[in-house]
Amino acid sequence: MPLSTDFPDVRRPDAATVLVSPWLVPAPGLQAPAAASVLAEWEHRQRPDAMLSLTAFLSTDGSHVLNYAQWTSDDDHREWVRTGRPAVVRRIDRALAGIRRPGPVRYRWYRSHVPAENAGLRPGLLVTPAHSTDGPAAQRAVADTVVAVLREERVPGLLGVHLHLHLSRDGRRVLRYTEWTDDAAWHASAGQGHAARLDAALAGLAGVAPAPALDPAGAAPPDREAAAHPDLPAVPRYHLYGSLLNIAPPQGA
Repeated sequence: MPLSTDFPDVRRPDAATVLVSPWLVPAPGLQAPAAASVLAEWEHRQRPDAMLSLTAFLSTDGSHVLNYAQWTSDDDHREWVRTGRPAVVRRIDRALAGIRRPGPVRYRWYRSHVPAENAGLRPGLLVTPAHSTDGPAAQRAVADTVVAVLREERVPGLLGVHLHLHLSRDGRRVLRYTEWTDDAAWHASAGQGHAARLDAALAGLAGVAPAPALDPAGAAPPDREAAAHPDLPAVPRYHLYGSLLNIAPPQGA
């Protein structure tokens, strides 16, 4: 399938695992070439049916590309990492030296809040706050609190917030994948009204704390990860570069 400029369908029911992988680039001018390279590698190769989609986002600060990949099976993705990824990475590194890959974090979509009045509007900005949690109960508490607060009032420009739970047995991370109409809408909402109430509600949850922008392989303690990348924003923002849809979502999803 050809590349598209659509955000991924994060709620598709057949995506059992989501891989969120940042690629840090040595200069902002390498963001687009890096994103183009990874999408081109997938576009021109035989793709397993377990690979559903791959989307590349460019961080607004110029520091990295965020790859968001949906797969039907964690085992199938791990098999591709073992057999196919080394050749792909070698080709990209030969063309674009200096890319750093902290590693993917595995998530599963849990629940969403999508305001009905904004259904069908095209996102122009992705914002990804994250939280560290001390177990599955705290993960669910974060997700449920976010949805409960956002249901209480209309937030101009907010198109949807999709809660992803980290697929580790210790339940240590939640990703808030948040779609906005544009940068202006997000800036207007920051620190105001619902944002302040949401921050207060989350601060009151036991076993929950803000998490840094990157968490390589879901394994590094938050303080070590923040120290490793002090120049990264705490809450990164992204513009879409391009998306490859390999398998269409099920009908009626």
